[in-house]
Amino acid sequence: MDVDLGNTVETTPGVTNETLDRLDDRVADAHDRITAGMDSDEFGYAALTLPETTDPAEIRAVAEQFDRPAAVLTVGIGGSALGAAAIADALESDVDAYFLDNVDPDAVETLLADLPLSETVVNVVSKSGTTAETLANFLVVRDAMTEADVDWTERTIVTTGEEGNLRSLADEHGLPALDVPDGVPGRFTALSTVGLTVPALQGHDIEAVLAGGRDGMDALAGSLYESPAYAYGAVAYALAERGALTNAVMPYAESLETFAEWFAQLWAESLGKDGLGQTPARALGATDQHSQLQLYRAGPPDKLVSLIRPTERAETAIPETDLDGLAYLGGSSLGDLLDAEFEATEASLAAADVPNIRVEIDRVDERSLGELLYGMEAACVLYGELASVSTFTQPAVEWGKKAARGVLGGGDFPEADAVADKRELRIERS
Repeated sequence: MDVDLGNTVETTPGVTNETLDRLDDRVADAHDRITAGMDSDEFGYAALTLPETTDPAEIRAVAEQFDRPAAVLTVGIGGSALGAAAIADALESDVDAYFLDNVDPDAVETLLADLPLSETVVNVVSKSGTTAETLANFLVVRDAMTEADVDWTERTIVTTGEEGNLRSLADEHGLPALDVPDGVPGRFTALSTVGLTVPALQGHDIEAVLAGGRDGMDALAGSLYESPAYAYGAVAYALAERGALTNAVMPYAESLETFAEWFAQLWAESLGKDGLGQTPARALGATDQHSQLQLYRAGPPDKLVSLIRPTERAETAIPETDLDGLAYLGGSSLGDLLDAEFEATEASLAAADVPNIRVEIDRVDERSLGELLYGMEAACVLYGELASVSTFTQPAVEWGKKAARGVLGGGDFPEADAVADKRELRIERS
C-alpha cells in the first residue's frame, strides 16, 4: 500500500510541511504506545498482531469438511460480516457468497427462496453468541433448511466466543466451530477466523491474505514519512482537526466497493467519540464523479477525499470508431479510461483546494487486500491515539442494542425507556 499526501498540503482545510514535521513527533510517540499494546496483547491492540496469530490451517480444516459448496451464507452483523464481505466481494470465485447482516423480512425471505440450500454452507458469526439480529436470522435460516428437507447440522459452521448460545449449540450438535480471537473488537477481525472462513470456503488463498497483513505490519514505523498506514491516519486526523469532518472514500475498482463499506464501520465506530471523529462517506469511481463529486468539489470545505485504486488491472480494449468526437477512445482500454478518470478527479479536487489522498495497491488480489485491510486498521488506531479517543469501544452501539432488547422483552434495560418517551410532531396526509 502506497500513500501520496501531496494534495493535502496548502489546501482548504489543509496541512503544511511544517505541520507534518510537528505531527511526526506525535506519530513516534503513538507508535511506541501501539507497539507496546501489541507486544502485551492488550485489548484492541491485539488486532494488529492477527497476521501472525491467526492460524490459517485451523480455518482450512473446518472449510475442508465441506465439499465445494455452491454458496456460502454468512449470518452476522457489522464486524461479524463486513470483513469477510470485503474480501469475498473483491475476489472472483465460483462459490457465491451472501450475507444476512440485516433483519429486513422481505430481503431475508427473497434470499432464502433463491438459495440452493442443500448446497449452501451456513456460516454463523457472533462473538457473544447473543446478538439478537444474528440469532433471529439464524433461526429463520435453520427453519427454512428444515422445511427444504436439508439437515442444517450438516451444513453449518459456527464462529463464536468460548461461551454463549452459539457455543452451546455447536457443542450440542457437534457443529464445526471456530474461535473469535480474544481481545479484538469485531470491526478489527477481518484478518481472523471471522473474516477468512468465507474466503477459505470459496477457495481463495487465505495464507496470502495474511501475508499481505504481515507486509502492512512490517511497514509500521515511528515516522509518518516511513509508514503509509500512519501517514494516512495522521493526516486524516490533522485534517479533521482543521475542519475536514467528512472522509469520502472513493475506490476506483468496483471490486472494492464493499471495502468502502467495511472502512465506514471501522472509521465511524472507532473514532466517533466524545464529540470527535470524522464521518465516512462511501463513493465509487468513476460512477460518483457524475454525482457526489459536485458536492466534494464545490460544497462546504469540510471534506477529505480518499482515492483508492490498484495500479494493475485487467485490460478490456475499446474498439476503434469513426464517430465524431469519440475517435480518441479507440486504441485505448477501459482501464486506461478509468485511470484517466481517477487522475482527472484528483486534479479537479486539487484545483479547488479540496484535500485528497491517493492510496494505491498493486492489484486486487489476496495479498494486496490483506495489506490494505491491515493498513487501514493501523491508520485508524493511530488516529485514535492522536485524538485521545477510546478507539476500541463502542458505547453508542451498545446503548442501541440494549434499547432494542428491552423493547422486545429481552430484559429490563433503562435505555428502552427512551423508545417509549419519544417526542412526536406528526404531519399526516389529508
